Amino acid sequence: MEIFIVSIVAFFVAILTFFSGFGLGTLLTPVFMIFFPTELAIALTGFVHFFNNIFKLFLVGRHADKSVLIRFGIPAVIGALIGAYLLLNIPDSKPLFVYELAGRTFEVYPVKFIISILLIVFASLDLIPYFNQIQFGKDKLPVGGFLSGFFGGLSGNQGALRSAFLIKAGLSKEAFIGTAVVVSTFVDFTRLGVYSTELVNTDLSGTLPLVISATLAGIAGSYLGNKLLKKITLRSLQIIVAVMLIILSVALGAGWI
Repeated sequence: MEIFIVSIVAFFVAILTFFSGFGLGTLLTPVFMIFFPTELAIALTGFVHFFNNIFKLFLVGRHADKSVLIRFGIPAVIGALIGAYLLLNIPDSKPLFVYELAGRTFEVYPVKFIISILLIVFASLDLIPYFNQIQFGKDKLPVGGFLSGFFGGLSGNQGALRSAFLIKAGLSKEAFIGTAVVVSTFVDFTRLGVYSTELVNTDLSGTLPLVISATLAGIAGSYLGNKLLKKITLRSLQIIVAVMLIILSVALGAGWI
């Protein structure tokens, strides 16, 4: 049953997140957490995310902007190293606050709450008309790269901050998606390298069918998303990113994911 559930989620989320540049790992992680401990769930999601990105590299990687890759990608890798190291070496943080809703208890942790606030700010830049023409200068890209990589390594939520910065970098829709895919692949490779030091003594044989099924489902979704890319305008892409940022920020800030 878990293979079916995770694969279905991976397929449909991969279609939608092909355009936004984030969301696959964010939405898959809580699904994996239903069946595995938190650290293992983040790592397994990382494997699915990584191989999905490898496939997308062949689809759209050639459109990546090289100057943005250098300014944004290198700080992202450095941030991912630091974030992944902290995930494995610091004790579990205490919830910022806890509340009950509909008979369930939700815990809100500091890292996710901070991310949610940042995402709301960035989403506003796309949805409020006054900010539509604002673009981040090249000097802001290293900061965005480091933050997206750091939070990606620490919590698995790297894509939202990455897209929030890159969507304002003055890129075409093809360059935006291609650049996001290349940076995401480098960050995945970095954090998986750190996670693997903790997983080397863990028996993962029982998880292979689940990971393989989810990966193939995600690849199928990305393939379909690429077919639909020509029908999406840059403004539509900005709105999709902004709406998903808001949805994600509310979910993170409320402790739902």
